[in-house]
Amino acid sequence: MGVQDESSSEDQGLGWGKSLPVESVQEIVRTDSRKIPHRYIREDVDRPKDTDLYPLQLEIPLIDFSLLSSDKDEREKLHQACKEWGFFQITNHGIAEDVLQRMKAAAAAFFELPLEEKKMYSMASNDLQGYGQAYVVSEQQKLDWSDILFLMTLPIKDRKLNYWPTRVTSFMEVVDAYSKEINRVAKELFANLSLMMNMGKETLQRLHGEMKQAIRLNYYPICSRPELVLGVSPHSDCSTMSLLLQDDEVSALQIQHEGHWVPIEPIPRALVVNVGDIFEAWTNGMYKSIEHRAITNKKKARMSIATFLLPDPEVEIGPLDEMVGDHWPRKYKKFKYLDYIRYTLDRKMEGKSHTQFMKVENE
Repeated sequence: MGVQDESSSEDQGLGWGKSLPVESVQEIVRTDSRKIPHRYIREDVDRPKDTDLYPLQLEIPLIDFSLLSSDKDEREKLHQACKEWGFFQITNHGIAEDVLQRMKAAAAAFFELPLEEKKMYSMASNDLQGYGQAYVVSEQQKLDWSDILFLMTLPIKDRKLNYWPTRVTSFMEVVDAYSKEINRVAKELFANLSLMMNMGKETLQRLHGEMKQAIRLNYYPICSRPELVLGVSPHSDCSTMSLLLQDDEVSALQIQHEGHWVPIEPIPRALVVNVGDIFEAWTNGMYKSIEHRAITNKKKARMSIATFLLPDPEVEIGPLDEMVGDHWPRKYKKFKYLDYIRYTLDRKMEGKSHTQFMKVENE
């Protein structure tokens, strides 16, 4: 997952996966804003086209987070959003505007660093954490028009501080404050969804074991021919749940719904939340992780900040007893999360193809 640099060959990672080093897309654009190397140009069938968009203007469900603890209708709305869409936006989540803006500013400051300074934080050859690009498993595959910085944030003992940029003022303080607030929001969502699944309020959080949290800062440079590339390939997340802070001014995220792509328009201060693969397995497919992608544009670079909630690697995943019955047969097998994360990281992002690992044979 590294940007091309000798330090990326150091084998000092978590052992979860690896990715081949590639050139920084941001640097490609800085050098020649009209250049699009061949490895980024998608086959025609994979290029973003207006004809692939949903024929009607749709919006994913909007959840008022402040009402969840007191309003059964809002909880039901959350439940239906996970069942029917797998994506929703939340407002009134209680994260202070200052915390959101400082997090965005810290991400921008990192990507504004000179390339040689960013390379100081390049990913090792088998580590999840650091600066680079993810899921690059062959020299032939098409690459995403983006650079990332991926960090484990919680629990604190999992942080590898050599990947945390000291050149960005107050970076650790800002990320720490943002991560704790996102964690609070995620736990409240888990509590409400536990109730909607007729379980104890703490059940979903407890299922994680020692719950992990990771953050990915995404940078999407401008592109002179955005119709030829993708900022992020279509994929679903191998998390339990993901929470995204979008760029308020640039629309890029698109999700699959009924065979078409639906743009997710940014709502200032809102968070986009989506069901991950692990939640799909736990609910035996009642909630589904949804394929999504990001497109690029000619006029403005875009940044986003994704947070992933993950089970402990040693936790066994599989459908909960409450989700299996005579009329709802078991669709997913039992597996260790570490085995699943290694399986997914050994493959390029290709829709939901990797989720076959979770499913009962012949399903």
